[in-house]
Amino acid sequence: MSHAFPFSAIVGQDAMKQAMLLTAIDAGIGGVLVFGDRGTGKSTAVRGLAALLPPIKAIKGCPVNSATEADIPDWANVADREVVEKPTPVVDLPLGATEDRVVGALDIEKALAKGEKAFEAGLLARANRGYLYIDEVNLLEDHLVDLLLDVAQSGENLVEREGLSIRHPARFVLVGSGNPEEGELRPQLLDRFGLSVEVKSPKDIDTRIEVIKRRDAFDQDRAKFLKSWAKSDEAIRKSIIAARKRLSKIRTSDEILKDCAALCLELGSDGLRGELTLLRAARAQAAFEGSSEITRAHLRAVAPMALSHRLRRDPLDEAGSTTRVMRTVEAVLP
Repeated sequence: MSHAFPFSAIVGQDAMKQAMLLTAIDAGIGGVLVFGDRGTGKSTAVRGLAALLPPIKAIKGCPVNSATEADIPDWANVADREVVEKPTPVVDLPLGATEDRVVGALDIEKALAKGEKAFEAGLLARANRGYLYIDEVNLLEDHLVDLLLDVAQSGENLVEREGLSIRHPARFVLVGSGNPEEGELRPQLLDRFGLSVEVKSPKDIDTRIEVIKRRDAFDQDRAKFLKSWAKSDEAIRKSIIAARKRLSKIRTSDEILKDCAALCLELGSDGLRGELTLLRAARAQAAFEGSSEITRAHLRAVAPMALSHRLRRDPLDEAGSTTRVMRTVEAVLP
């Protein structure tokens, strides 16, 4: 049994939970950036979601969680080729991590002496087919940001040292969290996140009391609390599985594509990544709701999280980016 705080027991923070569920349905959306106050359940939500996700099937002992024997890298010394079920990996990338710890380390001496590819897998290998979580992502060192951009683009980690090279798949949902008061995120990395949400501490007393009650109950008797929320988490798990199966069958009309383009043009978002992410997120939302086609309601539901971090700054408009998106959605998609 997982010991993470149940995803379904998290009070409020609906946008954050929605964004994470959408990436669980379609990992191709491109990850989630969660900016907001400390202590608002950002890391709790990541671990809670991973705990309720269906397990993955992987070769036992494979350092990159290969699904089949054919996928095992040639450098991996895997003795047992048994396929087992294992929890969806959630790997933390700490701010102080060295590059070798992140990408993996080549044993040059062994490679030269014995002609073997001796490689110690890093965090990117462990995160393959799962989640890579970076707390305070806005404080990440530039060279690690560049590295993550390359891997996010290619879905592959390439390590080269002294003329030797190792490569392995590195496809994961990137989840970053941070406090905007402590520094901004580089635009290149910001654009790599599919969805972005802002979380705030609840302002009403009743909500804050409920947060305290649930957290205290979890700390006092973890087993009892987990049992009391098991059915709710199981219902979400079943919804995710059903939505994944339904995803490829969701219909998309030309009118919806026109709406995506019109919305992004009106907002002035750069490139076409905004339209593509908006479309994928709306499709995942439709699949989660059990719909057979994408509607404007689905676009409205996901537009703020898909587009708010892609806007150019407007010095004449003091409204926040989420507000600007919602205002534009109301005008373009009445």
